[in-house]
Amino acid sequence: MKTRFHVKLLSTALLSLWLTGGCAGQSAKSETAASKASPEATAAIANASDAIAIANSNDWIWRDTESFLDKAKEAAAAGENAKAISLANTAQFQAEAAVEQYNYEKTHQRGLRR
Repeated sequence: MKTRFHVKLLSTALLSLWLTGGCAGQSAKSETAASKASPEATAAIANASDAIAIANSNDWIWRDTESFLDKAKEAAAAGENAKAISLANTAQFQAEAAVEQYNYEKTHQRGLRR
């Protein structure tokens, strides 16, 4: 059991380092992409990212939620703001529903009753 904890801790640390390194290299690319995206699309993507971060913190996220966010970012970069907003809203809804599902599962015992 302790080994599993250490593996999770190590993978979390490596993922954090990878994300910060990746974000540092994205600054020039994000400036050109942000110029095509509307403020509404940027806000929708930011809200979806926050909701996904909360769902990921519970380690309880639906399968396609993050792919919707990736597609929303691509659409915003291409200047398709309506599509980006729609995809970001879908990602946000799924992330929030996953958090609700997580909370429900934690509070409702579904085992066999004695």
